[in-house]
Amino acid sequence: MSPAGHSDFKLPDLRIVPVSSLVPHEREDESRTRRLSERLRRSGHLKNPPIATPIAPPHREERFVVLDGANRVAATATAGLPHMLIQAVRYDDPEIQLSTWHHAISGSSFEALERELAALPGLERRPEGLSQARALLARREAIAYVVADEDRALTLHGGRGLYERNALLNAVVDIYRERAPFHRVMRDSLADARARFPDVTALVVFPRFHPDEILEIASSGARLPAGITRHLIPWRALRVNIPLEILADPARPLGEKNRWLEGWIAERVAQKQVRFYEESTVLFDE
Repeated sequence: MSPAGHSDFKLPDLRIVPVSSLVPHEREDESRTRRLSERLRRSGHLKNPPIATPIAPPHREERFVVLDGANRVAATATAGLPHMLIQAVRYDDPEIQLSTWHHAISGSSFEALERELAALPGLERRPEGLSQARALLARREAIAYVVADEDRALTLHGGRGLYERNALLNAVVDIYRERAPFHRVMRDSLADARARFPDVTALVVFPRFHPDEILEIASSGARLPAGITRHLIPWRALRVNIPLEILADPARPLGEKNRWLEGWIAERVAQKQVRFYEESTVLFDE
């Protein structure tokens, strides 16, 4: 644990911005949004700010693409708050890492999933060897693939452009999102998934994305499914605990709220309440 005076320490860029300026790149998870809305209402505080990167379209006000925290933004909008606290980051920061979550499905058989996939309009399925499936996905000739054992896969194809391809990806995830439990895993190995979760019946593998794709997806409105992009953000602000009454106050101008935020942060630094944890941490109150 390092004090605020640590030579490497730099404060996160925290800002209060209009909720209307926040643009998601992924769909919200409605069940999580409902739970978050209730948690916000009970606590009266925003604990962990979403991560967003600024974009400045020509002749328009600054907007922010939400990299992590789409459900928190949706919960805030549902609650009717005009403003939201975010941690702003530069997407071209080389320390920011973008990777992919894959979905390890349990509680439903591969055969049942295959039948549901066959019924999706516009989706083509092809049985392939696992190596070929990986190659097709890497070349973006497939939108995803499903692994049922370590030697074979079912590649998924379709969509003539970004919007159609993402719509198909959402349709695929919708098949199991509300019906079967699934775990998010980093590796595209069914064996690894089953080592952690023995009841896994299938693994849905998604492509790796580039930051420019995320920005294009957000700008176009072609949302990705919830929970397949993973951003690792250095100097992430946690347990900020901003009172919701500040964000909710319709009479206080945005500039005044940000001046209040600057003073609030300076006070916490002066009182040595801000800490940078250099080592990996495990939290038990999330």
